[in-house]
Formats: sequence, structure tokens, C-alpha cells
Amino acid sequence: MKGVTNETIELAKHITMLILDVDGVLTDGSITFDSNGNELKTFNVKDGHGIKMLLNQGINVAIITGRTSEPVKRRALELGIKEVYQGCEDKIAAYEDLKIRYSLYYKHIACAGDDIADIPLMTRVGLPIAVGDALEDIKKFARIVTSKEGGRGAVRQICDFLLKSKGILKGIIDDYGKA
Repeated sequence: MKGVTNETIELAKHITMLILDVDGVLTDGSITFDSNGNELKTFNVKDGHGIKMLLNQGINVAIITGRTSEPVKRRALELGIKEVYQGCEDKIAAYEDLKIRYSLYYKHIACAGDDIADIPLMTRVGLPIAVGDALEDIKKFARIVTSKEGGRGAVRQICDFLLKSKGILKGIIDDYGKA
């Protein structure tokens, strides 16, 4: 990952919520429809496991996306993500709602994005992150850029970085080794 410094590691230690976009972050940005008009999305299982590890450590995860999709609702349910805001033309309203309900200050929030609709969030959080294949103009707003692309392990890199920065990841791995 690009941008990992002592300063970004210190910022990561304070993160208690990760906000994720969907198309281009949790997925590769493709939108597929079957012959019946049903929307299909592909999610990365490693990203999902990273999200579950965050949730198990008390780090909240929220989805804020401009589109509305049944597959997103289902995936969030499978992973245990309780905060899902779909169809958000104004992502800031969802962000402000999360801040109020969870009593968060901006420095407690990380956000991962890939496109211009994510800029308003990225400029308001303590740790803005861009996925590796984000638009170059988006990367300018990020403190960290993943080496993995959206839908292809970028979210897992983010989760592992947050857990490692907090000194938790090694213990999680050690616990799996004991099973």
C-alpha cells in the first residue's frame, strides 16, 4: 500500500468505523444483469473475512452507496454490517447520521472510495483511503492507496492495515493457528 507512514499508522489506531463504497470498492465496478433483469454483483471472500474480523474486534463497518441493489443488502446481512445506506445522492447526510448515532469525531472514521462521488466523504474523515484502481484525481484526496484493486482484495488490505496498526492482527492470526 502507498502512503503507509508512522503518521497514517497513528491515524489508524484511532479508527472505530470504516465506511465503504460498493461499486469499485467492494466490487470491481461491474454491473451485470441476467436475462430476467436481476442485478448481479461479485464480492471478494477475502474482503468479507476482513470485514468480519473488524466487526469482531468492535470496529464498525458501514456501507454508503449511491445505488440501490438487492445483492448489497444480502451481502451486508451475511457479513453482519448493520449500517447500510443505499440510494444516497447525498452521502454526507448518511455520514452525519453515523457520526451522531455513534458519537464519532471525524478522526475516528476511515473511508474507502474510488470515484468522484466519494470525495465529499474522503475530505471529512480522519483516514481517507483510495483503492488501487481509483481515478487518479481521487487518489489525491487519499492518505493511503491500496495496491489491490476494488473488488479484488483492496478492502482486505484496508482491514488488515487497521488491525495491524492497532496491534490486533497478529493475535487474530495466532488464534487461527491454535484452532
